[in-house]
Amino acid sequence: MAALKIAFDTPDHPGNPAPIERMPIDFAHLEGQTMGDKGLEMEILQLFARQARRAMAEIGSGDANACREAAHRLKGAALAVGARVVADAAAALERQPADAALRGAVSVAVLETELFILKLCR
Repeated sequence: MAALKIAFDTPDHPGNPAPIERMPIDFAHLEGQTMGDKGLEMEILQLFARQARRAMAEIGSGDANACREAAHRLKGAALAVGARVVADAAAALERQPADAALRGAVSVAVLETELFILKLCR
């Protein structure tokens, strides 16, 4: 029962007391992708977190083409695991890769999602 509570709690945000408006991960979508295998779900979420970190390094490189390509890959990976907030932010950045505010929005979305995944793994 504690695992369910953790799975559906939003992660702690000491610097931001406001709750996340949407869950970082759509568990219904993820469950469909994994046929309900909880171990596989955790493995996929951890893999997504690593992919997202690599994409953020490329997004931060400053090169607009590299940023666009990384945002596209991040969007696809996020859609695959049900990370809708990350996917939406990455899609916006893919359209306007030179926009620093959009890069920041992707960074925040990835960080919140990664913190959520780390909390699930505890």
